[in-house]
Amino acid sequence: MLTVNPGSSSLKLAVIEHGVQVGQTGFDRWDGKVTDLVRHVLRQWPDIGAVAVRFVHGGDRPAAVVLDSDTLDELDGLTRLAPLHQQASVFVASKVMAQLPSVPVVACFDTSFHASMPEAARVYGLPTDLTRRHGLRRYGFHGLSCQYALRRVADMVGLDPAVLRVVCVHMGASVSVTAVRAGASVDTSMGFTSLEGAMMATRSGSVDPGLLLHLLNAGIVEPRELSDLLNHGSGLAGMTGTDGDMRTVLPARTRGDRDAELAVDVYMHRLRREIAAVAASLDRLDAVVFTGGVATHNPQLLGEIVDGLGLFGMSAVHELLAAAGDRVVSPLGVLPRVLVITAREDLELAAQAEVAVAGARSAVLP
Repeated sequence: MLTVNPGSSSLKLAVIEHGVQVGQTGFDRWDGKVTDLVRHVLRQWPDIGAVAVRFVHGGDRPAAVVLDSDTLDELDGLTRLAPLHQQASVFVASKVMAQLPSVPVVACFDTSFHASMPEAARVYGLPTDLTRRHGLRRYGFHGLSCQYALRRVADMVGLDPAVLRVVCVHMGASVSVTAVRAGASVDTSMGFTSLEGAMMATRSGSVDPGLLLHLLNAGIVEPRELSDLLNHGSGLAGMTGTDGDMRTVLPARTRGDRDAELAVDVYMHRLRREIAAVAASLDRLDAVVFTGGVATHNPQLLGEIVDGLGLFGMSAVHELLAAAGDRVVSPLGVLPRVLVITAREDLELAAQAEVAVAGARSAVLP
């Protein structure tokens, strides 16, 4: 199985065999040369049986699907809801389908995990005719990361995912928090777009709609500028005048940069708020799992976040925070458990694609 994970600027390819990654390649900054990358992979692994492509947005689709041209056109129509990622996924999928016409290409969606959220968690307090006519609802994102993290937590603690009540915190350049009950998402911090919720590297997170109306009505920001401001010029980047990467912001805080200090304080405060908010959708809290690059590479920051969640009984052993690999970092016997898990969306992509291909093949059997 070849997995393809397009980001807004990066592209990651991995080869998965029997649930194990046997090869990987990609670019941190790529210029659209997908065909060259796939050729490189096929020279080393010529027997690719299927390709799984990550899509941030799948609309209301509850599961991965084998792509055809019509489905790809429908997914292209969702670009306005995920402008940073969707277009890249459509482009990559079209190139792979053209290059490997006899190989199933599967679209796996970050939104699918949240498709079964309770209606009360999905619906905005807007006029019903408006929301129904235009599909204005909370979709949620980072579902692939959450699904892998849930399976990994269940393996580590020796319990069925169906019995666990977990809060999954994905901390990368984008940040979201999801409550999981009985193996399904029941609430999440991101909504109609990936702007809602916690503050991120370059994204604002939730902002009072009245403040945004004020910016527009007062002529402080032009409508065409607002999307760029909220997606690219806000968050840690906007508050510090940097690129928003924690590898830049945290050293600045250590040097005593006041803007960086405040930005990190706001980042942690907003993240704790989202954790508390989604936890209210659970009847108990068995575990909180932190995943994503910021979580796995910044133990001191993670410790500060956990230290501020004592109301929930959460605590962490700082020596365990500084260790490596997937691990429980809370004291032995203390609930809720706190875990740090490396994000492995490639493995989740492969698992979902395998199910989708098997289903498509069984559907055409006589």
